[in-house]
Amino acid sequence: MCWLVVCSAAAQPSFTVIPLGVKGGLAEGNLSAYLVAPAGSAEYVCLDAGTVYSGVVRAVARKALPGPAAETIRTRIKGYLVSHAHLDHVAGLLLNAPDDAPKSIYGLPGCLATIQNDYFNWRAWPNFGPGGNPPALGKYQLRELPPGREVLLENTPLHVRSFVLSHGRPTQSAAFLVRSGSSYLLYLGDTGADAVEQTDNLRRLWQAVAPLVKARQLKAVFIEASYANSQPPAQLFGHLTPALLLQELGVLAQLAGPEAMRGLPVVVTHRKPTPGSEEAIRQELTEANTLQLRLIFPEQGQRLEF
Repeated sequence: MCWLVVCSAAAQPSFTVIPLGVKGGLAEGNLSAYLVAPAGSAEYVCLDAGTVYSGVVRAVARKALPGPAAETIRTRIKGYLVSHAHLDHVAGLLLNAPDDAPKSIYGLPGCLATIQNDYFNWRAWPNFGPGGNPPALGKYQLRELPPGREVLLENTPLHVRSFVLSHGRPTQSAAFLVRSGSSYLLYLGDTGADAVEQTDNLRRLWQAVAPLVKARQLKAVFIEASYANSQPPAQLFGHLTPALLLQELGVLAQLAGPEAMRGLPVVVTHRKPTPGSEEAIRQELTEANTLQLRLIFPEQGQRLEF
């Protein structure tokens, strides 16, 4: 399975990705977090941060990162991009904050407000932010990402554009389009389908990235499938099933062309580890993969290249 190391033998990779956590709940030591760096670089940003230390320990054990883990977190993670402030996406960041080095946290304004006001407030956790309840320790700078505008990520050569997603009204989530040179990687935080959420957020995102798919500049899509197809629509809580995920990527295929979608790496994130669910999600996606996507089911600490 070549995607364990390099997803395309025909081209040099553009990105290195190390999953620090891949689950969508229950497993406290394996929650959503993905290190991303330009290929050949050790300057990572962390896309979400549900699990950090345990994930780095696992990556060190699998020789995907150098040790010791605490030093890697301090020096190699240059910043955090947080899709939304639910605990399964920020717990690792919060717990490691006392031993972390100063750096930036990027997100939509509402997400950053929740981190500052509801976590960094001396009630839930010490105030490692720049504002809020005094004394503000200022270890982290909170950097708002204006949707649709590309921003340089400090201390890396990477750029990012953010897009608004709907994660069960009224919760907003974000997608991050990360650029290295002329190559792109798309990471979606938790999201419901447009038809269920009654929005056009995903369609707007697909319209923005369709030209990159056509040009083969989009190297991978990270997108959730939290529940199997048997989950009742009223109990999705702003998440996707395999059927809804493929329905949404079908919209992208209409915009970019089916041929451009063939072989596109799609990393399936946020699978809920309830009994039988992960296996059902994998089977349902594989059996219905008429778009001929390259489906990837990531493992904690496993090095991926795109």
